[in-house]
Amino acid sequence: MSGQKTANKLDLRGLYCPEPVFRTKMALDTLSVGEVLEVVADDPASEEDITRWANRVGHTILSIQKNGKDIHFFIKKVK
Repeated sequence: MSGQKTANKLDLRGLYCPEPVFRTKMALDTLSVGEVLEVVADDPASEEDITRWANRVGHTILSIQKNGKDIHFFIKKVK
């Protein structure tokens, strides 16, 4: 995501539900409010799972970008 500084990048390729959501939560827990986490996953279900989880807990999905099988999420920690 051009212009957006990410605090951390999490590579979750090869992992399937519920691991991508669980590991995304753990990584966001280590960040400060306002920091951005880039998550890369290749589980097709992760797009819906991570988006639903982030919305439920109050974090902001800044963008989702697809590159072949890889899905890149840019998630801003809100609380």
